[in-house]
Amino acid sequence: MIVRSLLLCSVVLLVACQATPDAPEPPATPEPRPAATSPCTEAIQVTSPQPNDAVGSPLIVTGQARGTWYFEASFTVRLYDVNMNELAVAPAQAQGDWMTEDFVPFEVTLPAHSTDGPLGYLFLEKDNPSDDMGLSCSVVIPVQF
Repeated sequence: MIVRSLLLCSVVLLVACQATPDAPEPPATPEPRPAATSPCTEAIQVTSPQPNDAVGSPLIVTGQARGTWYFEASFTVRLYDVNMNELAVAPAQAQGDWMTEDFVPFEVTLPAHSTDGPLGYLFLEKDNPSDDMGLSCSVVIPVQF
């Protein structure tokens, strides 16, 4: 019954959408625009690991983040397994003057960890000493063990 109703609706829509000789030309389709990026993804660039990379233990994470991601030259990086069990946590340290809005390199070594599965997630969390949820920001990178 549902399939018959869907088929009937499809036929009605098809007939209703057919152009008639007197119908005006439909407006041109706008050019596709790139998807909007979030302030989170614009404020941090992870060099290693890339999404779905195979990672080892210990895990070294490198990249650069805008100075606004840091508080007192660090921000938190966490590693979770596929079941969201925390495997490791460590502060990413700025490798330069973090008191800027420019990009500052960072590096963090997450301690040795064991896993219960082949997949996991790396969370890079903007430091937010105010605890204002509106200022919270994180980036998630899926990884393979």
